[in-house]
Amino acid sequence: MGTKNRSRAMVSLKWIAILCFISFFLGALFTNRIWAALQSDHRILEIRRNVGDSAASSFDDCDTNKKLIRDEEVIKEFSKAHEAIQTLDSSVTKLRLELPSNKKSRKIGHFENSTSISENNVTRKKAFMVIGINTAFSSRRRRDSVRETWMPRGRSLVQLEKEKGIVVRFMIGHSATSNSILDRAIDSEEAQHHDFLRLKHVEGYHELSAKTKSFFAAAVERWDAEFYVKVDDDVHVNLGTLAATLARHRSKHGVYIGCMKSGPVLYQKNVKYHEPEHWKFGEEGNKYFRHATGQIYAISKDLANYISVNQKILHKYANEDVSLGAWFIGLDIEHIDDRNMCCGTSPECEWKAKAGNVCVASFDWSCSGICKSVERIKAVHAKCGEDAAILRNALV
Repeated sequence: MGTKNRSRAMVSLKWIAILCFISFFLGALFTNRIWAALQSDHRILEIRRNVGDSAASSFDDCDTNKKLIRDEEVIKEFSKAHEAIQTLDSSVTKLRLELPSNKKSRKIGHFENSTSISENNVTRKKAFMVIGINTAFSSRRRRDSVRETWMPRGRSLVQLEKEKGIVVRFMIGHSATSNSILDRAIDSEEAQHHDFLRLKHVEGYHELSAKTKSFFAAAVERWDAEFYVKVDDDVHVNLGTLAATLARHRSKHGVYIGCMKSGPVLYQKNVKYHEPEHWKFGEEGNKYFRHATGQIYAISKDLANYISVNQKILHKYANEDVSLGAWFIGLDIEHIDDRNMCCGTSPECEWKAKAGNVCVASFDWSCSGICKSVERIKAVHAKCGEDAAILRNALV
């Protein structure tokens, strides 16, 4: 009995040792596999992390590529626009080069049926220059002397307007009495010659400043011209030379051209050209600001529009030429002093004509016009008038 129990104890110890060894071996084997699995999982995480980084990088690259593509598209569009501008510029240049070859086609009917629409939806005829000849009810003989010399009549007047865009009209208002004998006389003369521009103005010698405003407003309303000219009916004018003179300034803005002067402010009463508001010009003996003499001057369309728009608030001085200068004194414009617009009558204008320097306008300073113009203007025209070819070739 004792021996059997010992043998069983020995067997148990052996089996315990064997089981321990097997358990250690299995434990070691299991541990290695788990470690390998953990390492594998770690690698998978690293791979996933790398894949995520590369994906994010690829997304950034995509955004960058999209931006680059958009930039390239913008550059392409800009290049196309630049090429289109260059093409248009070259086309304009080509047209400019071709214009001289079409001069003949521009001579006839260049201004015929050519109109523009004003801001008030009023249709206006296009013109190069509109000339308003200041006249009075009592000046019928002066008007006839002008018609017989430098101003075209009838069909010639219409043709000049259509071919050259040169409009010439006697400007006159109305009498203080409605439908008076004076008004009816002008109506009869207009029916005969068709060369008047009637103004919304009551005639009077001391109302010349108001008449000047009325003329520019009426002319701007009716014609869309590049220049507007005022001239007195006792002044001789060479239309072709005037057109050529103004054409040299047609690309400019704010042009005020004439014979510029700066005479004394006449504060003494009972003298010709007395200035009642002389105190506005400073101390006695002061001179006026620079302005064109009133016998003839021209202004560009922007200045004529300025007068038309602001006529109700533009102050009128006693002298018309001073008033015009005052309206422009605060504006950024160009005062052009052209002494060819105030030549003396023969012999001065005659010498210049013979020398090839034809005068734009001629008159006598002592009379503020041609002295005894009705009797003398024909002689002035014969000696100082331009060749017919100058007007014929004007603005070509």
